[in-house]
Amino acid sequence: MENNKINEALEKYNLELNDAAVAAEVKALLDAHLEENMTPEVKKFLMGSIELTTLKNTDSDRSVMEFTDKVNQFDEAYPDLPHVATICVYPCFAEAVKEALRVEGVEIACVSGSFPSSQARIEVKVAETSLAVADGATEIDIVMPVGKFLDGDFEGVAEDISEQKAACGDAAMKVILETGCLNGAKDIKIASIISMYAGADYIKTSTGKEAVSATPEAAYVMCQAIKEYYEQTGIQIGFKPAGGINTVRDAVTYYTIVKEVLGEQWLTNKWLRLGTSRLANLLLSELVGEETKFF
Repeated sequence: MENNKINEALEKYNLELNDAAVAAEVKALLDAHLEENMTPEVKKFLMGSIELTTLKNTDSDRSVMEFTDKVNQFDEAYPDLPHVATICVYPCFAEAVKEALRVEGVEIACVSGSFPSSQARIEVKVAETSLAVADGATEIDIVMPVGKFLDGDFEGVAEDISEQKAACGDAAMKVILETGCLNGAKDIKIASIISMYAGADYIKTSTGKEAVSATPEAAYVMCQAIKEYYEQTGIQIGFKPAGGINTVRDAVTYYTIVKEVLGEQWLTNKWLRLGTSRLANLLLSELVGEETKFF
């Protein structure tokens, strides 16, 4: 996307956002609606929206296959509960997940494009993404080049995203904005819009590797951007909060924001994902009525 096309696109959106006003709107929304969503039905839905993730230095083919087998075992142990939406790993483990996974309908996601920094030549990012897809990844999570964005190089940001999108083939692509590194609500809105126009199938808050990860305020602004983009283009974009989802209440908070801003159309495990692993055991414990550490 050339700069003039990016500017034309941005002109169609409300970018005059005030951080204090956004915080007040989010508080009012959650005060009005959060408690009504603290139900077993919502928690069950959220279980099926989790992207079960392992991104450790100590990961190996063996450990990742054992991790994947937990998903297989869960399907057998809890047939009345939904399985997770996705298993998310580094690209070098896509093949291991594909080999071990026996459950239908679980996506294989890989973080790619020099995750979590996005600091690599585009040729390296494209190669990594292409190889991940060839090895079995059905979804790719990349990080927007935050440094370029903060320098105002929106054209460079869009090119980076669109080249990696081309490398994804049929795999869906999530663009991580790393909202904790951006300068408030206006930046988050602009980054969301550029990412969607450049080819994102989902926009995602964070890598979970920075001091500030997902926040309700960032989620609210991103969902507003998704809604406005849908109204402008008719294209539905998914949303994934990630990083810092430490409690069931946190997860229900994001569910509530999606429900109130985007509506029922987004309340499926295709369009709403949660990037967290600790949440799986917390939700399971609440659903079965006792502390359970399955994963």
